[in-house]
Amino acid sequence: MNLPEDFIHHMRELLGEEAGSFFQSYQEPKTYGLRINPLKDYNNSFAEDLPFTLSPVGWAREGFYAVAEEHPGRHPLHEAGAYYIQEPSAMAVVSLLDPKPGEIICDLCAAPGGKSTQIAGRLAGKGLLAANEIFSSRAKVLSQNIERFGIGNCIVCNEPPHRMAEHFPSFFQKILVDAPCSGEGMFRKDNTAIQEWSRNQVSVCAERQKSILEDADRMLSTGGVMVYSTCTFSPEEDENIIEWFLETHPDYLLEDWRTILPNHCGLEGGRKEFCTGSFASAEQIQKTLRLWPHKLKGEGHFAARLRKTGKLTDNLQIHTKKGRRKKTEDLDDYFEFIQNFLCTGQTDSSYTITDLLTPNANYQYFKEELYRIPEHMKSLRGIKLVRAGLHLGTRQKNRFKPAHALAKALSPKDVVQCHECDFETALRYLKGETIPCSADYRSWTLVSYQNISLGWGKAQNGILKNHYPKGLRIMN
Repeated sequence: MNLPEDFIHHMRELLGEEAGSFFQSYQEPKTYGLRINPLKDYNNSFAEDLPFTLSPVGWAREGFYAVAEEHPGRHPLHEAGAYYIQEPSAMAVVSLLDPKPGEIICDLCAAPGGKSTQIAGRLAGKGLLAANEIFSSRAKVLSQNIERFGIGNCIVCNEPPHRMAEHFPSFFQKILVDAPCSGEGMFRKDNTAIQEWSRNQVSVCAERQKSILEDADRMLSTGGVMVYSTCTFSPEEDENIIEWFLETHPDYLLEDWRTILPNHCGLEGGRKEFCTGSFASAEQIQKTLRLWPHKLKGEGHFAARLRKTGKLTDNLQIHTKKGRRKKTEDLDDYFEFIQNFLCTGQTDSSYTITDLLTPNANYQYFKEELYRIPEHMKSLRGIKLVRAGLHLGTRQKNRFKPAHALAKALSPKDVVQCHECDFETALRYLKGETIPCSADYRSWTLVSYQNISLGWGKAQNGILKNHYPKGLRIMN
């Protein structure tokens, strides 16, 4: 690996005697992990049932080290949304944010969706997540991952941070700023990150990070929590950014990572020797979190948990809107579909089914596409959206066609008809092929693998016509 000379020199200056161990870590295989989707882990047994070699990640209860050669990213369960492929040290950031069910949270720089899906898993379907990405192509990937995970309480926005701040002033109870950075923690797995790195780029990133944090501050409620993180080692983008923010925002307190995360596994605090000297108390900087690649199994990360002083605003009451029932003719087709194909009478309904059956929820059509807007969401007028909540389906000539996102939000027990595939049949379905089913089935049928939904099929005479989206179909 040909690391930039300026990077090598800078890290030797920073780490001194540790530098040898740090650079030796670049000779080791890159770390590889996956994170279980709690929304699909119905029996809390995924880790035991998955056909992979897994070992737990100490700082994330849903995280596991995996073996890249076993190719978990090519398995039907990955397409089903059972888990997310994620670098292990990145999992610590959401653990530090510590989302709770019912909270109103923003992931401000969210693509491709690793941290957003982890937040949503911890929200357990309650509360609201706004996941934002400034670049439209990356926002689409983010939206696809939100859909794949079966997340119903998330909107996906495609805006610059300052536009989000204008639309959501003092709205969120927690905000994650996983800031664009120089990507030094990506060197071992992405050669492009090496090619694009320079000391000047570090400075450019630091200025951009300050601007994003200013916007995040405008969006955060008093009493709220903001976590700032990067996947770089540069103090200019890590400790020095936190120094600057605390000096310019005296209404914030730096909370110690040790109160949230286990004080072991190779985790350690930020380094006071990296401070610029202007920080009032360099000892405080040790409350920030460092994950070094030569001290644990991970590519490296930095994070800090900041709390805005004051009493937490009860946004749940301020912003909750009573849903407006649309005109009868607008929603009757949808509720007829629900009545015919979902198990509406079951007594152990999941939160998803309960939400879908609520007639006075906030349903909105975007042209012919029907969405269920998440609870606690303020007006979406004027914000650029990729996903406005849970996509329920399409109105087609007085008929209702269910959306793929609706299938992903359901489980086999939620539907009247479900075709459970074996491994080979699941692969055929994911390729877009027609598959056989029960001759008793008629019309819309959920297709599942290992009790996790893959998508819709339409049954007739023992044949299941494939409705898996063409753009998602696997090629081999």
